[in-house]
Amino acid sequence: MEIKPIKTKSDYRHALKEVETSMAARAGTPEGERLDVLVTLVEAFERKHYPLELPDPIEAIKFRMEQSGLTPKDLVPMIGQINRVYEVLNRRRPLTLQMIRRLHRDLGIPAESLIKAAEHRAA
Repeated sequence: MEIKPIKTKSDYRHALKEVETSMAARAGTPEGERLDVLVTLVEAFERKHYPLELPDPIEAIKFRMEQSGLTPKDLVPMIGQINRVYEVLNRRRPLTLQMIRRLHRDLGIPAESLIKAAEHRAA
């Protein structure tokens, strides 16, 4: 298959098949470089045609808590007193900019996901 822009779903399916068959290619080889180009084209097509929505900020926090085995008490340094943590987790209190910064820094939650909450609540 000649490498060309992915413009249609048919092109996309063909490129995916090509990527699948090339997964064993080693980096630095012509086959590996071809795979890199194909993956880049596939990713660009997917970003344009299948955009992913950012997760709900509270769900993102709860997911990270579950992943890391955290309890609401563990969020106190990032959000404030335990009652405030529960207010945030129960959607009774919006995230502040300071909370967003701390959650991003300490838990590695993408800031874009957390900021979405502030914008959504303001609307």
